[in-house]
Amino acid sequence: MNQGAAALAALIRISRHAVVFSGAGMSTESGIPDFRSPGGIWTKMMPVEFQDYVSDSAARRLSWQRRFEMEETWNKVQPNDGHHAVAQLVARGKVSHVITQNIDALHQASGLSEEQVIELHGNTRHAKCLDCGRRVEIADIRSHFDTHGDAPACSACGGIVKTATISFGQPLPEAEMTRAQKAAKACDLMLVLGSSLAVYPAAGFPLLAKRNGAKLAILNRDATPQDQFADLVVNAEIGPTLRAVIDAL
Repeated sequence: MNQGAAALAALIRISRHAVVFSGAGMSTESGIPDFRSPGGIWTKMMPVEFQDYVSDSAARRLSWQRRFEMEETWNKVQPNDGHHAVAQLVARGKVSHVITQNIDALHQASGLSEEQVIELHGNTRHAKCLDCGRRVEIADIRSHFDTHGDAPACSACGGIVKTATISFGQPLPEAEMTRAQKAAKACDLMLVLGSSLAVYPAAGFPLLAKRNGAKLAILNRDATPQDQFADLVVNAEIGPTLRAVIDAL
């Protein structure tokens, strides 16, 4: 075992109430491209902003076309060793919650419950009405889109339907932000996995935990702006490192 994995295992071993904060780097090992890195999704297609989505039917069509282009990727990806290791930490009572910036639901696919996962940026696996909140399945939207060339209005209230993700310009979900704040304040170890820690307000939760007395450990391929505040920084692949950590506990 390398020194980074050993040091991380030591921190987890003495922790009684850890929280995981995961970002895009957690899922790249499952084959999901990230957003900001060279060659990432945003270098190929800039996202549709929320106000444009709401006000412009052409923007909505473009957004849905892009979502459907990713359907094959979303359907085939599976949790990787990192997701399974986190699920084991939860099962062992070491981790209480996973706060995630990811929209892929792979933490749930690894065995975690909806109550254990706090999705700050939503979930791409289904859609919701922006007015009444009714859930709509992606397959139903795809069928309508292929026939009519646009997404259906909400069958309950006639409102605009959008993937259940948070777009630029769209407020983060208040309930999830409140849950994340409570979890960050209560933990004694915040374990950051695969986040650039560059997107606020989400990236503020590790610092909130640190200010409230928790240890801060960052496992990420590259350096982050919060490395200077961390008790431990490990620049390595997440899956193999966490597998070694689990084996050492």
